Amino acid sequence: MQIHNFNVGVLSTNCYVVSCLETKEAIIIDPGFDSSYEAEQIIRYVDENALKVKFIVNTHGHEDHISGDVLLKREYGVPICIHEYDAPCLEGLDEKLSPANVVLEDEERLKFGHITLKVMHTPGHSLGSICLVGQKLVFSGDTLFAGGIGRTDFAGGSNDDMRISLQKLVCLPENCVVYPGHGCFSTIGEEKRVNPFLRLL
Repeated sequence: MQIHNFNVGVLSTNCYVVSCLETKEAIIIDPGFDSSYEAEQIIRYVDENALKVKFIVNTHGHEDHISGDVLLKREYGVPICIHEYDAPCLEGLDEKLSPANVVLEDEERLKFGHITLKVMHTPGHSLGSICLVGQKLVFSGDTLFAGGIGRTDFAGGSNDDMRISLQKLVCLPENCVVYPGHGCFSTIGEEKRVNPFLRLL
């Protein structure tokens, strides 16, 4: 598996291009870019590595994670995937497109090349927040950050839901690498040791 991170948008969102080394099939997670330059960087990376984009995946429906969806859908002609509870966030992105082509459910599998990522529904930051769990890694969106968690005071947020979602994440192996929606990478073990929100569980 190859993971390339692009830091995009005014809120420094982590946009990930994840690809299978053998087949070159790839997905793009959270393309929250807001400039043509950032879009061109991602497209250039895909082209230079001869990747075949299969899906665009949103970990949730906030603007800083979805703003590049329509441009990339036009570029690659691939489905946009988001949890059903956040699918309404994509309505109105483009009148000519129906952006949410695939609505995701808890424990659903996303397959590209020889890679499988499992959808883990982790509400708390939003009703439809998800994490994508692979072998020894998790793309945690805005559920879990290095040293923190996503805000719960937005519409659809919930402290109680966030607590339940974090309890799911702490059950992952300690060496599981955390690729968050913002900020630095970490591991589940490190977060269990230093993240105050996980230490309180």
